[in-house]
Amino acid sequence: MQKENITLTMIKPGAVKKNHIGPILGIINENGFIIKAMKLTQLTVEQAKKFYAVHQGKPFFNDLITFMSSGPIVAAVLQKENAVKEFRDLIGATDPDNAKDGTIRKLFAESLSKNAIHGSDSNENAEIESSFFFSQLEQF
Repeated sequence: MQKENITLTMIKPGAVKKNHIGPILGIINENGFIIKAMKLTQLTVEQAKKFYAVHQGKPFFNDLITFMSSGPIVAAVLQKENAVKEFRDLIGATDPDNAKDGTIRKLFAESLSKNAIHGSDSNENAEIESSFFFSQLEQF
């Protein structure tokens, strides 16, 4: 599989707690994404720090780590042509107040810091992030 055809998503703890897994996955499927791998898991503080290392030193880093390790998440590898861009369009702006109507963040996010869902921001990061959760990436 070409790496531009996959992306990683995480349904974040707030959305999991509010029982939004089904509706979010439904939107993902309705928009032509194929779920290639998926698991329900909970990040430890150390795993969250490793995953979000790129943000270390930023003012929101500690709150992000606390939130992302506060409860279960759903991690999934999604497949679709031009997956990263298509998925970023589907989830909407990081701040739900700025997200377009109908996007996942507009529908399900609580706030900027509790924005319901993660999506890889580049093809390179999609591959790195997918391998963080799934060891058999070559099968995708």
